[in-house]
Amino acid sequence: MKFDWHGGEISRTTEIDSDYRNTQNVRRFLSHQCGPDFKFDREFMAWVRNGTTKNMGDVADEWMVRAKRG
Repeated sequence: MKFDWHGGEISRTTEIDSDYRNTQNVRRFLSHQCGPDFKFDREFMAWVRNGTTKNMGDVADEWMVRAKRG
């Protein structure tokens, strides 16, 4: 079953699927997980969509690692 990226309830265990979209719902979730400085960039988006199995918790954790690196 496809996940509704626009209105579905996102949790850290929500799997990234081939229909993943950067919706306002996703931005809200990641801002809540990562803080108000959260933003998408091309390199990060390429990592999110690289085809490797991951969930939204992995995405939030990766953003935090990248943010600490500067």
